[in-house]
Amino acid sequence: LMNAAVAQDVEPAQITRHCDSVSLCFSKGLGAPAGAVLAGRREFIAEAWRARKLLGGGMRQAGVLAAAARVGLEHMAATLRRDHDNARRFAEASPLPPLGIQELNSPLCSVNLVAVETNIVMVSIRGGWLSPTELCEHLQAVSEEELAETGQTVSVLLFPWSAHTVRAVWHRDVSARDTELAKNKLEFVARKCQE
Repeated sequence: LMNAAVAQDVEPAQITRHCDSVSLCFSKGLGAPAGAVLAGRREFIAEAWRARKLLGGGMRQAGVLAAAARVGLEHMAATLRRDHDNARRFAEASPLPPLGIQELNSPLCSVNLVAVETNIVMVSIRGGWLSPTELCEHLQAVSEEELAETGQTVSVLLFPWSAHTVRAVWHRDVSARDTELAKNKLEFVARKCQE
């Protein structure tokens, strides 16, 4: 919800105005260690409260977690915009190395830039070079060869999303520098697969 609101430059209420209920997790893009909020009609919330009590839900010292959620909400727009910018940099062409996926022109992978709206980049795997799982394994692995050729070793964690797609997601702990390192690693893996 918050990523969509920031990407569309609208208030979250505008997106949820036709919803009966909304659940928002504070530990995703907002960066709190835990916590969520549930919103809806008074009767719905009363029933949710009752069910939570019946199931033994409850926390002591929840104010500490609430404080972290508040910080996340207060800095949400800047944090999420940075995540969106990093995802876009990973996907699109850049004037200087490392190249983005779009500019790699690799037979291994491609990305639909129109679909990169938030902090998520869906990378299409093509040409039968590797499966999404194999690509993820190569991006995560480090080797002496990588160190010798690039002067560093980088482990990148992506998720094999489907038979031909890998998902990359940015969050507050992934910096612009981390994004550059991930682009370098993808370029290295693509080159090695072609060799």
